Amino acid sequence: MSINDIKSLDVSDIKVDSYLPDAEKIVKGTPHQNVWNAFSSRDEKFHAGVWDAQAGAWTVSYDEDEFCYILEGESIIHDESGQSKTVKAGDTFTIPAGFSGTWEVPKYCKKIYVIYEA
Repeated sequence: MSINDIKSLDVSDIKVDSYLPDAEKIVKGTPHQNVWNAFSSRDEKFHAGVWDAQAGAWTVSYDEDEFCYILEGESIIHDESGQSKTVKAGDTFTIPAGFSGTWEVPKYCKKIYVIYEA
């Protein structure tokens, strides 16, 4: 390994993966999403990059642990019991593996993500 193996999260030269959640997961809107994965570990269990989404809501079920840093906009994360947490630009938080609920984007949201798949 060398200094050249240290990766930046500059995603300007990274191919974007664009998608919609599976139709059965969409609760409202057309939450078009993009992912720029800047790094994956050799064992494919650790990932880091940038994600964004347009307005909408969809169900989520986490098999991985995730750290998030919201860069722009906001999201509302709802758990299965109906409680919610609003996260906005500047917020950092973690979502543990096993969390299920709904991710809602009122207008637009962009975040840095770091994921560990157990």
